[in-house]
Amino acid sequence: MTAAPDTAPVQTARPETDEQSEFARPWVTIVHNDPVNLMNYVTWVFQQLFGYSKDKAELLMLDVHHKGRAVVSAGARERMEYDASRLHSYGLWATVDKQ
Repeated sequence: MTAAPDTAPVQTARPETDEQSEFARPWVTIVHNDPVNLMNYVTWVFQQLFGYSKDKAELLMLDVHHKGRAVVSAGARERMEYDASRLHSYGLWATVDKQ
């Protein structure tokens, strides 16, 4: 019997990839400004759907009003699509996108 050669395993170079792959990046639900809904109504919807405090809901509403949009939730794509559909049912304009 012969002994197996004593060699170290060969290390292969890791491919250079973005640390956050496309699959790892979270999705977001974005609410867009519209000329129909009142600011206090948008604040109320954020509180009802996401359980945000009045202060946080108002800050998000002000982002929608002044910046034209605000990210209101982040997570798995299916959950973000669900959040967008709930916002639609309240008459808000919402989209889903990658962060």
